[in-house]
Amino acid sequence: MAFRPRRALAVFWKDFLDLRRNPALLLAMAALPMVLVVVPMVVVWTYVRDPSDPNLRVIALYYDPTLPLNANAGRFLVERTLLDWFGMFLVMPVFVPILISSQSVAGEKERRTLEPLLASPVTAVELVAGKSLASLVPAVLITWVAFVLLCVGVDVVAWPLGQGLMMPNTLWLFGVVVLAPLFAFFGNGVAVLISARVAEARTAQQLSALVVLPLVGLVAGQVAGFLNAGLAYYAVQGAVVLLLDAALLWASIRLLDREQLISRWG
Repeated sequence: MAFRPRRALAVFWKDFLDLRRNPALLLAMAALPMVLVVVPMVVVWTYVRDPSDPNLRVIALYYDPTLPLNANAGRFLVERTLLDWFGMFLVMPVFVPILISSQSVAGEKERRTLEPLLASPVTAVELVAGKSLASLVPAVLITWVAFVLLCVGVDVVAWPLGQGLMMPNTLWLFGVVVLAPLFAFFGNGVAVLISARVAEARTAQQLSALVVLPLVGLVAGQVAGFLNAGLAYYAVQGAVVLLLDAALLWASIRLLDREQLISRWG
């Protein structure tokens, strides 16, 4: 059966309207971006407040023992904080789609709205496309808005350091333009697959959220100095996620087949 964009958009619009009617979910979606924007601003402010503090140099030497004597330890730590926080920021485009997509199948089953959808002529590809768009569009937009707020906030707080704006830089632009959509698709794919296999949206959210743990572990290794993260490191990470996205897309289309869902939950 041919792919009909209109039917996919109808699924997208239906899920989007359901999202608007769920204030608890909207609040949960807003909480994480607020934390990921406010926390680095506070950390940067602590470094900028007294950049000549000798304790800052002690911390900076932990990350770079070859730091020159005439280097500004406060600015070095601000740049290091932004580099380390970049990995944590990428958790957002993974986590937000999980909140939304966990409702995509299991939530429909709980609300008794899945059966009418399956009775329509929509195909598995159209179903996956529509539900994925309903998850990806809000997740990417939230990530971009949070990025703009973070850039403005950090540049305002770090302005006393001088030497121009701190944000955005090449790594962060690469992250929000290229990596954020890839990571969002990954979170969406995992949540759709798990949501199709379980009967409750809460269970789907809890199981899907486990995929965030490896990302947090990588960030912890980076902060501890075990991983030397940079543009090349994240480019490789993005390539791996792209391959995972392709595999998740294929699996989602096969799993969201109408006959299989009806036989499993009929």
